[in-house]
Amino acid sequence: MPLSEHEQRLLEQLERQLHEDDPKFASQMEQGAAHRWSTKRLVIGAFAVVAGILVLLLGVTLQNIVVGVLGFLVMGGGVYFATSMGKGLSPASGHRDAGARPSRPRSGFMEDLEQRWEQRRREEP
Repeated sequence: MPLSEHEQRLLEQLERQLHEDDPKFASQMEQGAAHRWSTKRLVIGAFAVVAGILVLLLGVTLQNIVVGVLGFLVMGGGVYFATSMGKGLSPASGHRDAGARPSRPRSGFMEDLEQRWEQRRREEP
């Protein structure tokens, strides 16, 4: 069911206010929806995990703790590499664009919504 024009305007207004109140959170939410896993990083990470398991098993077979710990570290590094974002894909630091207007002091998101709701109720016939 599509939103009415009034509901769309309210949603856009809420989004603008979220960007004004907490730009870092808003940018993280936008990036979270657009986040894609890198196939290259997943494949390399999976190979590192498999190699780590093999080194770990080699350490157990040779009864050498150092080789086993090294295998475990390689496995952990592979998982970290596969699940982390690349250097170019790191999340934004939350800084505003140069053209964005500075946010004014606000009394609180919910209080503003309540004030607008009361104002709309007063304006209706």
